[in-house]
Amino acid sequence: MTRQIQEAFIVSAVRTPVAKAPRGAFRNVRPDDMLAHVLRGVMAQNPQIDARLIADVIVGCAMPEAEQGMNIARIGVLLAGFPQSVPGVTINRFCASGIQAVSMAADRIMLGQADLMIGAGAETMSLIPMMGHKVVMNPNVFAHDENIGIAYGMGITAEKVAERWQISREDQDKFALESHRRAVSAIERGDFKSEILPYEVEESIPGILQGAQTITKKKIISNDEGPRAESSLESLAKLKPVFAARGSVTAGNSSQMSDGAGAVLLASEKAVKQFGLKPIARFVNFAVAGVPPEIMGIGPKEAIPMALKQAGLNLNQMDWIELNEAFAAQSLAIIRDLNLDVSKVNPLGGAIALGHPLGATGAIRTATLVHGMRRTGKKYGMVTMCIGTGMGACAIIEAL
Repeated sequence: MTRQIQEAFIVSAVRTPVAKAPRGAFRNVRPDDMLAHVLRGVMAQNPQIDARLIADVIVGCAMPEAEQGMNIARIGVLLAGFPQSVPGVTINRFCASGIQAVSMAADRIMLGQADLMIGAGAETMSLIPMMGHKVVMNPNVFAHDENIGIAYGMGITAEKVAERWQISREDQDKFALESHRRAVSAIERGDFKSEILPYEVEESIPGILQGAQTITKKKIISNDEGPRAESSLESLAKLKPVFAARGSVTAGNSSQMSDGAGAVLLASEKAVKQFGLKPIARFVNFAVAGVPPEIMGIGPKEAIPMALKQAGLNLNQMDWIELNEAFAAQSLAIIRDLNLDVSKVNPLGGAIALGHPLGATGAIRTATLVHGMRRTGKKYGMVTMCIGTGMGACAIIEAL
């Protein structure tokens, strides 16, 4: 039996605010609770859909252990109040996990295997350290020069990119400052309001006096915590290199560790008509490519042309590019090598300002892309990022 390829439409895309890690607003918030929040959110925006009809919920998570282990996708589904008949699966492609989840959800629809799917991502960097609680690297990684890059820390790979592509410290700091400037301006304009689902957190404050009761305070988090209006070239220039004594990569020109979640509801044309849904975008295609692990940050340089070729589109047709700013060095290398229009790249700021909750980022930036393009009348855009161990990913989306 042959199936005709069909379109996959995005009907809702939401996210939590992104909080700083490890001492931000979500420092004590479980990632499965954040996930449940956004899952409820996409369904609440489409009340005519019976949740029992969701064929699967695919969730990206880069460090799926401890609080975000035990198949966080399925747990999030149940915590969200979905019927027990709705399944969930957790997938991991490190920093591209969120966009990989959205792509896999779209694939099921395109192949005619499902009519309603959710692709999502969730990550807490406050509760789960980078690389997890127990790192056990395969000894063969260290035994062969061609594999040693797998063991490099992300910062070292950024230093190697900066060196090979001759990205100066000054240029990295200027790029970082612009990320903050754009993000601060976007928040002031309210550009993220259509995509963010405010999240209520509780804080317990113990009584100071003997016998005093613990006070519980509730607070609504509505904005991303990372952007700094007070950032300046002078303050960025004072920061010391973090990963190499004579390097140029600092905490100021690197992405921020963060906590957050995002979810995207996708539907077939059949489901759109059946439930009277209003698509906000069409998922066009997705591509992933491998690069040397020691320069993993250059991954989008290979994935972007591949995705464009598959879609039958060119760079000039891209109106909005969400390029994940893992580091200013790798972002600048990609921008220069592919001759990207900087005015189209992260127009509302990137991960240096807004944060990078690893496996959640792809789903979060999908929400930003879709709502941003619709608000400004743009047509085509992409979500792209580098991936640890040497890969790059790129998804192309058409706003409707």
